[in-house]
Amino acid sequence: MSMKISGSDLHLLRVFESVVRNGGISAAQMELSLSQPTISNHLTALERRLGAKLCERGRRGFSLTQEGRRVYEVSLELTGMLEASSARLSGLGSGLSGKVTVGIVDCLATDPQLKVSEAIEELSRTAPEIELSLKIMRPNDITKAVAEHELDVGIGGSNIKVASLAYRTLYREEHVVYCGQGHPLFQASDDAVTSADCHAYPWVYRGYWNGVRAQRTDSTVLNRIAYDIEAEVLMVLSGAYLGVLPVHYASVFEQQGRLRRLAVPDEDYFADIELAIRTGEQAANVGYVAEVIAKAHDLHL
Repeated sequence: MSMKISGSDLHLLRVFESVVRNGGISAAQMELSLSQPTISNHLTALERRLGAKLCERGRRGFSLTQEGRRVYEVSLELTGMLEASSARLSGLGSGLSGKVTVGIVDCLATDPQLKVSEAIEELSRTAPEIELSLKIMRPNDITKAVAEHELDVGIGGSNIKVASLAYRTLYREEHVVYCGQGHPLFQASDDAVTSADCHAYPWVYRGYWNGVRAQRTDSTVLNRIAYDIEAEVLMVLSGAYLGVLPVHYASVFEQQGRLRRLAVPDEDYFADIELAIRTGEQAANVGYVAEVIAKAHDLHL
């Protein structure tokens, strides 16, 4: 038998879904705001429409027949497709479509404080027509790219602040000093390691740090520069250099016994991980993406 689904069929299926989800007619009353006789009549009408008994209902309780389970599965699939299609059509009318490019500083995925994945999940449900493009970039490059309209949204931390951008701190990222397994300080006791001891060895620092932090150590000739955190980690893992690394990222290697955290309080610091967008009125899709990211971090723009 060929069957074309009408609007009234969809209504009957939604009633049926509610009854199954709530485990019976009585329990579904509050969700549906319908009386028990009305719900029962809707179920009977659906059974007649499909030519099959969908459920047992009465004093013995509520249970699905084999046909009822199949109809419930199909109904869920149909409802899901309709909701997705509705979201896509709503997105077209509200401007929540098109490409939005987000620049993110490297090595943040291991930080549990970062909620970008949660924001992406929210965007996939509420604005599926937005094409989200993620780029991993250096902090100062992110700031420049947002200001020059090469990126729509930036996530990271930079010493450079541009007047045409608005910044919101999402959270603070802890950084401390580490050495690699082959370093002379790796096996030293905590009490024996001093700040002076650490400064007697070569360091690797990030090239985008300001001049004060970049030149903290005395043996500047032996120091090295890295422009990415992963590159810096490789230098520290070699055992030839000390480096200041994000705790969430370095802890992975620390648990493997390949890195050791050193107590050098004058080098430890917290970096502000910021959301950067251009000031002024935003395109609807850009503003929505930025707001969802902020909301995921319990903030509002």
